[in-house]
Amino acid sequence: MSSQETRLLVVDDEERIRRLLRMYLEKEGYTIEDAENGESALEKALKFDYDAVILDLMMPGMDGMEVCEEIRKQKGTPVIMLTAKGEEVNRVQGFEAGADDYIVKPFSPREVVLRVKALLRRSSSTKFLHTDTKEKQLYEFPYLTIDDEAHRVTVQGEHVGLTPKEYELLLYMAQAPDKVFAREQLLKDVWNYEFFGDLRTVDTHVKRLREKLSQIEPKAADMIKTVWGVGYKFEVETAS
Repeated sequence: MSSQETRLLVVDDEERIRRLLRMYLEKEGYTIEDAENGESALEKALKFDYDAVILDLMMPGMDGMEVCEEIRKQKGTPVIMLTAKGEEVNRVQGFEAGADDYIVKPFSPREVVLRVKALLRRSSSTKFLHTDTKEKQLYEFPYLTIDDEAHRVTVQGEHVGLTPKEYELLLYMAQAPDKVFAREQLLKDVWNYEFFGDLRTVDTHVKRLREKLSQIEPKAADMIKTVWGVGYKFEVETAS
């Protein structure tokens, strides 16, 4: 995906912040649209297909959390949450609402650009798959199938709607069944976080992933095992 083809929606009730982000992101060649409140943002996000939404958490009326939750009911558009609140509980709530990343105000515009680029790379392709062009595209397990060519996950034949990050997390672990992944490793390889990143990011995404799989088949969710004190692994049942 080239930047010339990329459309971003910037949502913030402060015109100064919208103007600042527009200036920096347009320098990268992105097409920017904006919204000054949650209602307008939700209308645009559902009507048009954006490559990512940069969404302020604290807005009068419909706040960013509500907007993100409503988007997630219909779309998997990547969302970066902007928040003036740095407390862990707010970050976790944002991830549980379906956000893919968060940035705490006050922020460096350059950091936003880097985060957007990283998010777009992750959502457009799963970078850890492309070292071998002959690598298989279909992963079949009991209860669960991952078709990477179609970017599609099915449980017992029923499609599961995952966000880009949830999909990458599942695929990354499923490529190496029974291997234990530390949270730090998952942050580095799936989230591309070298220096910053909250370990709870992994936990909240695993929780959401399990919930979605469990709605169709609890045994599919049970394949994602917690390794206490370390991280997670994808465990495949063996025939008895």
